[in-house]
Amino acid sequence: MSKKNVYIFGDGKADGDATLRNLLGGKGANLAEMSRLGLPVPAGFTITTEVCAHFSGHGGEYPKGLSKEVDEAIKKVEKVMGARFGDAANPLLLSVRSGARASMPGMMDTVLNLGLNEETAAGLVKQTGNGRFVYDSFRRFVQMYSDVVLGVDHSGFEALLNRKKAATGKTLDTEMSEEDWRDLVGQFKERVLLETGKAFPEDPREQLWGAIGAVFNSWMNQRAITYRRLNDIPEEWGTACNVQSMVFGNMGENSATGVAFTRDPATGERRFYGEFLINAQGEDVVAGIRTPQQITLVGKERQGSDLPSMEEVMPKLYKELCDIYAKLEAHYRDMQDMEFTVQQGKLWILQTRTGKRTTRAALKIAVDMVREGLIKKRDAVKRVDPKTLDRLFHPMLDPKGKRTALAKGLAASPGAASGRVVFSADKAEELSKQGEDVILIRDETSPEDIHGMHAARGIVTARGGMTSHAAIVAVGMGRPCVAGCSALRIDEKAETFQVKDTVVKEGDWITMDGSTGEIFLDKMETFPSEIFQVLVEGTRKPEDSEVYQDFAALMGWADDLRRLRVRTNADTPTDAMLARRFGAEGIGLCRTEHMFFEAERIISVRKMILAHTIEERRAALAEILPMQRSDFEGIFREMRDLPVTIRLLDPPLHEFIPHDAKGQSEVAKALKVTVKAVKDRVEALKEFNPMLGHRGCRLGITYPEIYEMQVQAIMEAACNLITREGFSITPEIMIPLVGNVKELSFLRDRCVVVADEVVAKAGVKVKYLIGTMIELPRAAVTADRIARVAEFFSFGTNDLTQTTMGLSRDDAGNFLGRYLELGLMEKDPFVSLDQEGVGELVRMGVEKGRSTRADLKVGICGEHGGDPASIHFCERVGLDYVSCSPFRVAIARLAAAQAALAAKGL
Repeated sequence: MSKKNVYIFGDGKADGDATLRNLLGGKGANLAEMSRLGLPVPAGFTITTEVCAHFSGHGGEYPKGLSKEVDEAIKKVEKVMGARFGDAANPLLLSVRSGARASMPGMMDTVLNLGLNEETAAGLVKQTGNGRFVYDSFRRFVQMYSDVVLGVDHSGFEALLNRKKAATGKTLDTEMSEEDWRDLVGQFKERVLLETGKAFPEDPREQLWGAIGAVFNSWMNQRAITYRRLNDIPEEWGTACNVQSMVFGNMGENSATGVAFTRDPATGERRFYGEFLINAQGEDVVAGIRTPQQITLVGKERQGSDLPSMEEVMPKLYKELCDIYAKLEAHYRDMQDMEFTVQQGKLWILQTRTGKRTTRAALKIAVDMVREGLIKKRDAVKRVDPKTLDRLFHPMLDPKGKRTALAKGLAASPGAASGRVVFSADKAEELSKQGEDVILIRDETSPEDIHGMHAARGIVTARGGMTSHAAIVAVGMGRPCVAGCSALRIDEKAETFQVKDTVVKEGDWITMDGSTGEIFLDKMETFPSEIFQVLVEGTRKPEDSEVYQDFAALMGWADDLRRLRVRTNADTPTDAMLARRFGAEGIGLCRTEHMFFEAERIISVRKMILAHTIEERRAALAEILPMQRSDFEGIFREMRDLPVTIRLLDPPLHEFIPHDAKGQSEVAKALKVTVKAVKDRVEALKEFNPMLGHRGCRLGITYPEIYEMQVQAIMEAACNLITREGFSITPEIMIPLVGNVKELSFLRDRCVVVADEVVAKAGVKVKYLIGTMIELPRAAVTADRIARVAEFFSFGTNDLTQTTMGLSRDDAGNFLGRYLELGLMEKDPFVSLDQEGVGELVRMGVEKGRSTRADLKVGICGEHGGDPASIHFCERVGLDYVSCSPFRVAIARLAAAQAALAAKGL
């Protein structure tokens, strides 16, 4: 039996449903589901993602039999809609749209009004009696098809349209007459012939297959590739192609088109929210070509709009739309983003999908829906993307501060940002790579701007509404956005924008507030987020912050669900305090060398390095001992009864001595030695590859007195706090860069001697552990032997990635970007763990280690400890904890809960 490639929907029936999302894509699955619910969906059919995979893998060829399946599907659609595709008297027109599993708004191609030619246009005029509508649709089709399928740049058509408007003294599309549009259709076709050497295709079936091929090809266009990379969408998913009957919102004053959300995507507030346009087609709303109208009266009042709302001008249809949105939200149990069209007084639903939303909105919607009984707590935990949580901690402008706005638009995506003005996506990306903060200013954005929107700190558009491309993409990215700021007069050639008499040039600083829609001159001071004020500063009470209450509720549910513990990487009491307030359950990595660099102790460290004898070295270490002890006391105090893993000195000694002449002269003067002595020591410590040189446990073996001093400081700090403050301290002493069990045995024996001496002298009981950092492939391979000596493992995946892949994280940036572009790597291995290679060493290390020490405690302390994909891997291989930077603790807690649910198949 041949594989089914085409699934039909409409007239209250559908071949597919929501369970076939991977095959039908999100759009196709939802169209099928809405049809089954009995909603007014224009009939159509979906060509599966498997066809896309075949198309891409076979040089643009389709599977055998697809043409026949499509012909049969068209016949069924014709029967439902009461019109015939390509028929001159009663023509059926079609839309052809992409639809991947994950929503990718505007990233792939769409063709509307397909099936129009001179004959069908004439028949449609006769049928509708509305020549203006027909030729408006015809010119849109020629422009869109030529751009998407034939590769004729759309800007040339825009130039012809603007020239026509200027010649006729008109400014709006709605002012154009039938004759105006007829003339433009002819001009557009002439342009196609001039650009391509071929006439615009008149055969509807040729048009259809051209559009289907363009949709499948658009899966690999640059903006789609960029969007997938930014949102971790696999290339192998492919896209489905949805062919659907056209319904028209541009048939007069009783027709309209719009986009609506069942809740506010910026705030999460439970209110119907959206925009529409009378006598328009869908792209007019999202492209910002015309100023949209609010759907609700409340929305109109909030926006300060003087344009009538849909609730006012189409009250019956508005009520019908409200009934549908309530039905859809109850069915999908999530906030929906709907597209609709009103054709001559009849409402049609073109699409629904899970709506893009800010992190604040995602949090509120998830928590509210639990309280409303729509979803369970575990569903709420799964609804919020952990990677976006840090946006809740971003600073904001002082709401009580005195400020005068240069201009005000729509508050399209919340957050405050300052940056230098740029007018192109390319420039935004270029300056961002140079470390500059930029604000992207555009009349309106398009899918081609995706790379610049991602690079910018914020986005401002002069046109467009709350459901424009700029607003929707900014919300999804977590970028602040001010849309529809009509006071801006942008001159891209001059690289300026003007508001009344004020001219702002490219490179000038501005500040924007996406929460209020305001734009300000110059760089402005920002203030901590509400959550930061509650958790860290204590300047706001929990009961006074709704966002904190929602955050605390979700984190509490996540903590109840997760198995993995979450620790932090912290080197100071301040970092430890911060991490604990964000929910850290201990310290997984305290890097002792970071304490050495402080101004009052670096001299003692340099004395130790420049020492010629062990006596001189011990004397210098004696100066460092009380400093280290004090550091550890502060950290233990902040962590109180939680575990603290302290890594003994790891980096090579040359890092602590200046390599420039001026710095060496200052060191010589401070230590009262000759400059030559300093230079000679620098030369002696020089290594060709320090990363693989005299560092880690090799330092402790060569200079055991260094590690002895550190262990003494750790244990004295623990004894002091147990004796004086009654804490239960369990220090975990970690020996780095072990590759051979003999290295660990040598150093462990010496550490135990020192630790036991301190404990005996203090007369208290202190349980301590001695373990190692697994950061060399040999350590993972011989983990069963190492575990006989080590009481815990901590995988240092930063160095394990370097030593396994032969990559330097400091230098790989020169070529990793190219690897990602070419698909040679899916992700930067220093951002997200290479699970196939480095991950297998981790898995091996865990299994081998526990084969000889069943109770071996195992964690991860590289940067991957805060990466959700890596955390899922850690759950699968049975690690006990992950450790990450303080600001990523919340991310790790939520990701760990989601990983636990995934492991149980929930």
